[in-house]
Amino acid sequence: MARSNNRNRKIVPESGHALNQLKYEIAAELGLSSAYGSSGGSADTEFAGELGAVGGVVGGDAYAGHLTSRQNGSVGGEMTKRLVRQAQQSLL
Repeated sequence: MARSNNRNRKIVPESGHALNQLKYEIAAELGLSSAYGSSGGSADTEFAGELGAVGGVVGGDAYAGHLTSRQNGSVGGEMTKRLVRQAQQSLL
């Protein structure tokens, strides 16, 4: 397995679990739940049962390297849209 050289740092490190949960929810909604797996079974979402089991991954984050850039980008783009929408609503 390749080593991650990701230099992005979370401003609030404690947000990691919530961001992963959001990622798994969106992946399940897009039909990618089995590709993303879960980190310890916490990825049960409203849609995961309908779309199939979410597989476990040893060691934390799921490896989704076999997915296309478009598929992975769809998840990240939807995460961004939802987080921006949530921030806008909190300002109102």
